[in-house]
Amino acid sequence: MDAAARQIWFVNAAHVFTHYGLLILATAVLAMVLQEPGLFGTDYGPILALGTGMFVLYGLGSLPMGWLAERFGRPAMMAGFFIGSGAALVLTGFAPGPYWLAAGLALMGAFSAIYHPIGTAMLVDAAGPKVGAAVGVNGVFGNLGVALAPVVTAFVAAWIGWRWAFVIPGVLSIGFGLLYLREGPEDVARNKAAGKPFPEIPRAVVRRAVVVLLSLAAVSGFIFNAFTLLLPKLMAERLANSPDLLPVVGLLAFLVTICGGMTQFTVGRLIDRHTLKRVFLPLACIQMPGFLLLSTLQGWMVLPVAGLMAAAIFGQVTVNETMTARYVAPALRTRLYSIRFFVGFLGAAAASPLIAWLHATAGGLGTVLVVLASFAAVTFVCALAFPDRKEELAPELWAKPVPPKGQAVPAE
Repeated sequence: MDAAARQIWFVNAAHVFTHYGLLILATAVLAMVLQEPGLFGTDYGPILALGTGMFVLYGLGSLPMGWLAERFGRPAMMAGFFIGSGAALVLTGFAPGPYWLAAGLALMGAFSAIYHPIGTAMLVDAAGPKVGAAVGVNGVFGNLGVALAPVVTAFVAAWIGWRWAFVIPGVLSIGFGLLYLREGPEDVARNKAAGKPFPEIPRAVVRRAVVVLLSLAAVSGFIFNAFTLLLPKLMAERLANSPDLLPVVGLLAFLVTICGGMTQFTVGRLIDRHTLKRVFLPLACIQMPGFLLLSTLQGWMVLPVAGLMAAAIFGQVTVNETMTARYVAPALRTRLYSIRFFVGFLGAAAASPLIAWLHATAGGLGTVLVVLASFAAVTFVCALAFPDRKEELAPELWAKPVPPKGQAVPAE
């Protein structure tokens, strides 16, 4: 395995830790109200809201990552991600009260902000021509973190306590960071990308793609984070509402989320053979009716519908991340990823407090899911507006002039 391939594997591992760490609290809270009610209280909403700082810093922190990568190098930033976020998780596990818990989570969010702008740019640079497949596999790893977080947290919290649900993944992340340091400071992904020419794309097409991408970022960030945060509570309220069934709640959330992971693998291969819009549009069509249906469903029918929603939401992530690779030159990718993830994570940061407030004051999960349906309508509009250009699959065609309407293309 060459250095570029090893770097891809470390980026994939970092994707697991990023999403896993961000979602520990969503399930741990179900154990905290039972195991330490005197310290944290017995209400779901206020404890979940302690994660607000984590998501705020996760979003705000992504903005300067392009500048920091130029100053310190992308490999050094990735090592900082593994070790810093791991240490923050360990500190969170030893939190003596709510404020310390919120501070530990916020620190973890700040270090986790490194991954998406830096790691995604490194992945795309190292992937070669089959960027869709590489992004799809990377998405599977990220959603493995999303899927494992509720089930592993639930079992660990039930067996040895909620604190170990933070400490164990923190120690593992630090271990991966120490291994990554052995790779050295050379940015092999950037070196590989430097040898590949990037086509000259018309500015109007790039502007359209970037406007849609940034508009989509805010909406999809909110939807993705809200859906993953809601899953354990959705399973608990609709399928397993006994405190003794916490491990079952985690397992059900895992089954739903794994549907999303498998979809990203498939979508990654589809976008290497079809234009992005043709893959994106069907995924966008599913989301609004799916949320409306989930707002009223009870019992076991929640599982297949939630699984379909996970497939649409997570599959769309692969499309979104490939948009930048298809329409933005390598020299500008890290900066655009920083801006895009900053915008997206602002939406994601709003998910935790908004869910907590709506659940407490506006009628529970049904109302939250209806609100998500309205955001999904914006996603559908963005899918309609995105360019549909065959040049995505054959970049050499960008260099050929487009004839005016009605004029035939001269034969070669």
